[in-house]
Amino acid sequence: MREEKRAASLAVAHPIVVLLIDDQRIIGEAVRRLLKDETDIEFHFLSDPTQALAEAERVRPTLILQDLVMPDVDGLDLVMRFREHPASRNVPLIVLSSKEEPAVKAEAFARGANDYLVKLPDRVELIARLRYHSNAYIAQLQRDEAYGALAADLHEAASYVRSQLPAPIASGPIRSAWEFVPSATLGGDSFGYFDVDPGHFAFFLLDVCGHGVGPALLSVSAMAAISRRTLPEVDFLDPTSVLGALNEAFAMEKHNLLYFTLWYGVFERATRTVRYASAGHPPAIVVAAGSAPAELRQQAMPIGVMSDAVFASAEFRLPPASAVYLFSDGIYEVTRPGGNEFTFGEFVDQLASVASAGGGPRELLAAMRGVQDCAEFEDDVSVLELKFD
Repeated sequence: MREEKRAASLAVAHPIVVLLIDDQRIIGEAVRRLLKDETDIEFHFLSDPTQALAEAERVRPTLILQDLVMPDVDGLDLVMRFREHPASRNVPLIVLSSKEEPAVKAEAFARGANDYLVKLPDRVELIARLRYHSNAYIAQLQRDEAYGALAADLHEAASYVRSQLPAPIASGPIRSAWEFVPSATLGGDSFGYFDVDPGHFAFFLLDVCGHGVGPALLSVSAMAAISRRTLPEVDFLDPTSVLGALNEAFAMEKHNLLYFTLWYGVFERATRTVRYASAGHPPAIVVAAGSAPAELRQQAMPIGVMSDAVFASAEFRLPPASAVYLFSDGIYEVTRPGGNEFTFGEFVDQLASVASAGGGPRELLAAMRGVQDCAEFEDDVSVLELKFD
């Protein structure tokens, strides 16, 4: 909400711009005199209806006043042409005509007119209608500009988050690959991995609640605190120590009521054992040839929700040539075209199928896009694959 308000403040102030199209110059002068004391209304008059579309594109009116009976151009056809032209498609249009027949009025509305006045109307009524339709259109323009500014901010924030993610590890006994797909509204996904010491390798993925720049920046802050090991008095070999320190440092009341889920694990090279803990996050999935997928799941409250939250750890020994997958819930909380939700169990089967076929995060995303029959995900999607040879 804060980002939307900031973007809205960037919206350009639009004046009321009225374009009158009428072949009778006396009508143009009459309307000009009706509006001469309205300093916030910019008035333009065109007597040649054949130039109407070009003039509308030039002056960018917030409202078009148009006669119906003019030489060379059928007024009803002109209404429809305004509605077909990109520059005037959404601009309010009031027919200003001497015709009072109900059938003519009905046809004008059918062609796309927003209002109908019999000329010349009372000054007070004319100005009221000009303001009413123009202000509604201006509000729409400002909303579009605000959302455009917000979209630019979200794109910039998404690029920043991506720049902070670790580079994939292409070779060695531990290899990594990942996909980060921010949604249109940008969520709070981030992840990382690092050597704690020569014998231990840590990896994690977190997901901040909500959408927008705020959650994205909080996720980067939490990611940095883990990856750079800036949390004070923390044993990064102990997942419960890490989660406890994060819970204290990122209490939701100190961070605009934002909290996040997290899965954190430490791989011991000598024993191939993963020690892990989770704070409200989906389990990691272990895929190994000849074995059913294993879920590394631990239940606890998300980070920042309760100051006295207790976190527990567990251990799992990785089979030879294992792959561990961490992900945010956006990857599996999808709906099939018929409206049925895809279950977590089905997702695990899908993941195992992709992995057994030699696929990775990119192929998993393609498979899930196929499940929902849509290229865009409703939430951020992050998938981290770690292969332990």
